[in-house]
Amino acid sequence: MFDQDQTRTPTEDLSPFHEGEQHVQEKLGDSDVQRWARGAIRHFMPDQHRQFFEEQPFLVVSGRDGGGRPWATLLEGGPGFVRSPEAASLEIAALPVAGDALENALTAGADIGLIGIELATRRRNRANGIVASADGGGLKFALSQSFGNCPQYIRARKTWWSPERPEGKAVKGTRLSAVQRSWIGSADTFFIASGYRGVGDNPAFGMDVSHKGGEPGFVEVLDEKTLRFPDYAGNKFYNTLGNILNDPRAGLLFVDFASGNLLQLTGRASVDWDSDAVANVPGARQLVTLEIDAVVELSNVLRLRWQEEADTARDLRLVQKTRESADVTSFVFGSRDGGPLPSFEAGQHLTIELHLAGGLGKVQRSYSLSGAPQDGHYRISVKREPQGLVSRILHDVLEVGAVIGSSKPAGDFVVPDDAAPLVLVGAGIGVTPLISMLHQLAARGDRRPVWFVHGVRDGAHHPFRGEAARLAEALPNVRHHAVYSRPTAEDAEAGRYDTQGRISGAFLTKLVDRSDARYLLCGPAAFLTEVTADLQRHGVPEDRIAFETF
Repeated sequence: MFDQDQTRTPTEDLSPFHEGEQHVQEKLGDSDVQRWARGAIRHFMPDQHRQFFEEQPFLVVSGRDGGGRPWATLLEGGPGFVRSPEAASLEIAALPVAGDALENALTAGADIGLIGIELATRRRNRANGIVASADGGGLKFALSQSFGNCPQYIRARKTWWSPERPEGKAVKGTRLSAVQRSWIGSADTFFIASGYRGVGDNPAFGMDVSHKGGEPGFVEVLDEKTLRFPDYAGNKFYNTLGNILNDPRAGLLFVDFASGNLLQLTGRASVDWDSDAVANVPGARQLVTLEIDAVVELSNVLRLRWQEEADTARDLRLVQKTRESADVTSFVFGSRDGGPLPSFEAGQHLTIELHLAGGLGKVQRSYSLSGAPQDGHYRISVKREPQGLVSRILHDVLEVGAVIGSSKPAGDFVVPDDAAPLVLVGAGIGVTPLISMLHQLAARGDRRPVWFVHGVRDGAHHPFRGEAARLAEALPNVRHHAVYSRPTAEDAEAGRYDTQGRISGAFLTKLVDRSDARYLLCGPAAFLTEVTADLQRHGVPEDRIAFETF
């Protein structure tokens, strides 16, 4: 077991980002990520990540061929084909199939990137490192960096195994066929391999593989040698863009979910940062173009199959719209035809789908459900972001009576089923799944001790203040604590908050003072990273902390 208090080595004190990634962060105004990401990008895998990898039936892997060109591929296996004997290693009982672009490339010392992605629940974790050793049965992976990802842009799909035995066929070329162009043009998911290795020993160097998702058609096929796709807002790490800045070579992997066929591409990528073309793609921060050098199509090589389309619930009708604070509004939906909606657990999220006018097509976003599960409606509460396409439409355009599409509620950030005390901690709009949990606890008559802690800027930006207070007053086991970072004089006079400052692990452990408590956190990635690390420094075990980012 990895001891988090052990002495750090010089390489562990380096930035988790190489100079290309740092340059992109600074260019896009997100250099603050360099302050907090050290706690999110680890040189070991937390137990939750190790267990997650061991549960997966497939991994997406990136590497380089003998000519140094990046490619991505998919490795599959039955239960237990991935094992994590130590916090910084994985054993993978699979290798690329015959004809794969990475066949015979994953050898000892090779840089590789991994992503475990559970499409049914939209969870994913990434790990980058090297091949420690390899033989005919698989490989051993030595970790350099480990980090989780938010579920945005992942299309939920169930997985099953085909009874047919794959026979495998590889077709190679240097340009896209008409069938391949159609495949790419209808895809809603692909994976991109990129990498950079500078001089010296730096854990930020190496290969990476990332998931990219959008509506079918979000990848443009410009011609038989050229693709273009949007880069949307994400975790602010900019691993792919930073790699491309230093080494423009990149590889793409498309999966035919119905047949299990794979399409591998490699070429040279370039980034359009701010042209008119970027402005014409809703939600895009940049556009990335790939000039294709080589193509490999692998047919009948996988036994895994996935839903071709995501699970969908019935259409939803907006029945109520309520302002919660200066920048947060709640939207309550019922079914379009008045029938019952699929049930949900407090803490789960809802993916909604909007059809935009002007030929802009469909967009999807996921929001935590903020209402009471027993109400029979879906309530989401959305912060209006000045540059947020969907949040602005919801706030400024969507009116009662409007109909939208949705998927079934999903997610595993839910109330633990034991009786341990709960500490529900939200930062800003991160309160949404937690207020739903408070409703659920009240409806069940749960009598465990609960601390409901919400950090906001001031009273004007404090959603659910009255709702949370009323629930806490009705439940003697619930303690409601508001933390304001910049309270106004009016806030102080009205007694709207309990503590001035910011939420930290030290603050929470002092407030709660229960070694058996479970902490459920929701908020921005920087908040989660800092508070989680601080809780652990103050003696809270990792397995008693759960979180949801947005």
